[in-house]
Amino acid sequence: MKAMILAAGRGERMRPLTDSVPKPLLPVAGKPLLQYHIEALAAAGITDIVINLAWLGHLIREALADGSRFGVRIAYSDEGDAALETGGGIFEALPLLGPEPFLVVSGDIWTDCSLARVSKSLAASDVAHFVVVPNPKFHARGDFALKDGRLVAAGERLTYANIGIFRSEFFAGCSRGRFPLAPLMHEWIGKGRVGGELHHGRWCNVGTPEQLQELDASLRADRR
Repeated sequence: MKAMILAAGRGERMRPLTDSVPKPLLPVAGKPLLQYHIEALAAAGITDIVINLAWLGHLIREALADGSRFGVRIAYSDEGDAALETGGGIFEALPLLGPEPFLVVSGDIWTDCSLARVSKSLAASDVAHFVVVPNPKFHARGDFALKDGRLVAAGERLTYANIGIFRSEFFAGCSRGRFPLAPLMHEWIGKGRVGGELHHGRWCNVGTPEQLQELDASLRADRR
């Protein structure tokens, strides 16, 4: 299985930190956010990784190169000056990801979720499998509900953890360009073709300087 790390966003809420450093390269407890994902993927046995680039993407290339020092192989999907949003970014990278199911994780989260387990969770009849978490304070409304291992529209909502397994069929009918992922997610959930699981462990969205500081302090405390 291959994996994609989403790393093209501008990180507006993280400014001014992201004026000169792409958000996935911001350090947390002495290590860039991206490195945590790469190490987790390598530990899960997933060594072919695609990273999409836009804002200050050259700095990500310079920092990670071909991935060999982490024991992985990194290919880059360069979106130019403007990011294509999540849906468009994944679609643009499909030729690099190949025909088999692939894992996608956002570069601006931190989690102890087992990517090895998630990578084996896609049912044969499904086009996707998403990890969800209890709703954080900043997203109290959640995204969709989970029932008997299936994601559904109705019920107590949970929040998409920005971790999922996809088949290329998920993007059937899409065209190159900028588009969000959420409408496709809801469409396939409505068709009953998306599995899901609730992660009970640690998960942090790193969207603001305050969230970055909180995660940094938490990980440093773990080392004491």
